[in-house]
Amino acid sequence: MLHAEVDGHGPRLVLVHGFAQNRDCWGPIGVDLAKDHEVVRVDAPGHGRSSTFHAGLRTGARLIADQGGQATYLGYSMGARFVLHLGLANPELVDRLIVVGGTGGIDDPDARADRRRNDEALAHRLEREGVGPFVDAWLALPLFAGLSPEMRFLEARKENTVQGLAESLRQAGTGSQDPLWSSLAQLEMPVLVVAGGNDAKFRAEAHRLVGSIGANADLVLVADAGHAAHLEQPAAFLSLLREWLATA
Repeated sequence: MLHAEVDGHGPRLVLVHGFAQNRDCWGPIGVDLAKDHEVVRVDAPGHGRSSTFHAGLRTGARLIADQGGQATYLGYSMGARFVLHLGLANPELVDRLIVVGGTGGIDDPDARADRRRNDEALAHRLEREGVGPFVDAWLALPLFAGLSPEMRFLEARKENTVQGLAESLRQAGTGSQDPLWSSLAQLEMPVLVVAGGNDAKFRAEAHRLVGSIGANADLVLVADAGHAAHLEQPAAFLSLLREWLATA
């Protein structure tokens, strides 16, 4: 079973982190939500203390469901793709779904193949350089420019292993994801789709997700935030999230 840590009491809320993070990379989000929720912080396949679990998105979603059970699921980036798969495969377990910086996949087969090649190149780079240098280079990407030093969680990220992260890229990267767009209307639970207002790429993905899911999906854009909107503007994110949780 995947490693997870549990805090708080109340309705169950399962948090699934992004690539090259681990269960401790939620910072104030997990702490605040544990005031009135049972918060389950999962180490996704290939990450943290789940580094020996190598799985694609479908199998990984099942592993997350085995750990989380009946709950509201919140996923960021890679974690968002896991929880979308979980919601489609096991809707009976998902009370509500929260997707931060997520996508339904790459439609064009050639573009998807290009992304798979890029993910493979990243995996080779990781195997050459090791976790520390790779994480430093990963966080230097423009995608993460808005993160403050404390929200980069460098020490937590370096708990990850070369093999775990490399296999995550190969098996659960966006290039390996079959597009979900035509299936998203099957999601009948309340869904909150979140993107940073400054994250043009994933802001467009968020609009498309909401349009594909339908009337049970709500869109929230976090002002003055990029891809990691929940970590760049945690107070604003929590305010928006709690407002939605109270009414969904």
